[in-house]
Amino acid sequence: MANQVTDANFESEVLQCDLPVLVDFWAPWCGPCRAIAPVIEELAKEYTGRVKIMKMNVDENPTSPNKYGIRAIPTLILFKNGEVVEQLTGAVSKASIKDLLSEKAL
Repeated sequence: MANQVTDANFESEVLQCDLPVLVDFWAPWCGPCRAIAPVIEELAKEYTGRVKIMKMNVDENPTSPNKYGIRAIPTLILFKNGEVVEQLTGAVSKASIKDLLSEKAL
């Protein structure tokens, strides 16, 4: 299951993680965010031990989304070694996310 990340633990959970980390920036009121939520959960299970998949509620945590220039949600950002590697915006397909992970994370 995808874990929740907050502004308070973003550095330790994402930037200092030994694994690549995919962060789903979302909000409960966002229809496209809710649409891809099951896909994010499936990928969290599929990539256990290879990619850490986290979710950040942008309404409750404004600092990190602002720092990374989140202008639309859902936005998925892949971090590797504390750096942004790639970004996807919108309700993208599971295949698109898997392609991103296989190309950039593994």
